[in-house]
Amino acid sequence: MTVLALDIGATKFAAGTVDSNGVVTNVRRIAAPRTGVWDACRELMLTVADGAEVTAVGIGSAGPVDVRTGTTGPINIPEWAHGFELVDAVGKLFPQADIRFAIDGVCLALAEQRWGAARGIPSVLAMTVSSGIGGGIISEGRVVVGRTGNAGHIGHIIVPGNEEPCACGGSGCVEAVASGPSSVRWARRQGWTGDTGVELAAAAQAGDEIAVAALHRAGTALGHAIASAAALLDTHFVVIGGGFAQSGEPLWQPLRETVARHARLAFLRELRVLPSELTDQATIMGAGLLVGG
Repeated sequence: MTVLALDIGATKFAAGTVDSNGVVTNVRRIAAPRTGVWDACRELMLTVADGAEVTAVGIGSAGPVDVRTGTTGPINIPEWAHGFELVDAVGKLFPQADIRFAIDGVCLALAEQRWGAARGIPSVLAMTVSSGIGGGIISEGRVVVGRTGNAGHIGHIIVPGNEEPCACGGSGCVEAVASGPSSVRWARRQGWTGDTGVELAAAAQAGDEIAVAALHRAGTALGHAIASAAALLDTHFVVIGGGFAQSGEPLWQPLRETVARHARLAFLRELRVLPSELTDQATIMGAGLLVGG
């Protein structure tokens, strides 16, 4: 049985095969193209499958998604922003395969609960903090899906004190304030001359004042979102993955301080916020769990 797992991110796609122990093999990654998106995705999966009979495909995608129709519409992939019928397209590529589909934050939550930082925790909020901000919820052992599959899509919680325009059409969303690209844009408006979230994190760790301020702003916004979501969900465990989440103490210190300042209710006293233990493999591992259990 070949279980193929697909990770559709805002800036990169990844695919690999996953076994029942979460071991990922034959991983391939590509930058998310601006045009010909499905063609690139198809070639990626065919390369990973390498002629084997694919019996199951698990798909984790950046949101929004619609699991009722098998459609994904990531706002950071313009060609698909109005919706692409991804499950149908994958089904035509692998007609004998069982195909399961979820928002990428759900895949992160599943993987972290089985093998990562949330092992043995029955209720967890997982977040991805990268080019965008997403999330997924497991409550007392059950995945929370919502009407369309977007439950947990925390990137569009509104954070206080910010009216930054968001690609979703609104303003003040935590994604518009605290994602990697959003933080870079803010820092450049203040005079910083770098280009990427990785560079911004390195500059902050080296003491650059603008970079430190940018990450403090992002961490504070994330802390506000986490404290709000934890109170709403009655969860005491949050795990955060994604490339920008690896920015170190300049991001994590204000995040933790903000959570501590606002999560003051008795049922939140044990709230823990930890980084992912699975890093860039997590979504693929969780996508495998969608079909492999």
